[in-house]
Amino acid sequence: DGGLIEAVLMVHDYGRSLCVTSQLGCNMACEFCASGLLKKQRNLTAGEMVNQVLTVMHDTGERVSHVVVMGTGEPFDNYDNMMNFIHIINHPKGLAIGARHITISTCGLCDKIEMYAHEGIQSNLAISLHAPNDEIRNQLMPINKKYPMDKLRETLAYYIQKTNRRVTLEYILLKGVNDDITHARQLAHYVKGLNAYVNLIPYNAVDEHGYQQSLQKDVEAFKAELLRFHINV
Repeated sequence: DGGLIEAVLMVHDYGRSLCVTSQLGCNMACEFCASGLLKKQRNLTAGEMVNQVLTVMHDTGERVSHVVVMGTGEPFDNYDNMMNFIHIINHPKGLAIGARHITISTCGLCDKIEMYAHEGIQSNLAISLHAPNDEIRNQLMPINKKYPMDKLRETLAYYIQKTNRRVTLEYILLKGVNDDITHARQLAHYVKGLNAYVNLIPYNAVDEHGYQQSLQKDVEAFKAELLRFHINV
């Protein structure tokens, strides 16, 4: 239908990882995010998601070894198509990409995370957390008003217990917003006891939003504080 979507190939020492888009536009309205500037037009079909992988492999002549569903859209808001996509690329007669090489990222749709816990597939789950408390997360991510952080933590504990899989918590550091030492302490307290790994991410500024990347010294101090509390980061 002429809608424009984006898939991003990242070449790492462990392989070629493709960031796949799940929706045309996004309705989650995260304050800092460029993808959400286009409101959701529709869900992508499983075939349109598979086609992103096939197109990149065709254009580069190289096999894609890892897939992360972290492009535009909220994958769990397109649950059935997203699951069909995973089964197709994972299947031996599909693209035979190992389940542990597939990661789904969600901003925290708790009901769908619970469904996902019962799928019996060994793929990875990443959570866009980006805040250490409800006050900041409400400001950055409207979804937090529906599924606040305590509810999200409860759901993650259930997911981890059910699947025996470690969860990645994505945390974009925003200058003067969520990058203070006290925020690191709050985050450490939140993560304590969860089989989780914190991924600190430098922010790419989006003109329309006005947020800035944290200073390197603040990033290092934030990381050091998490390590002091024995958090995997």
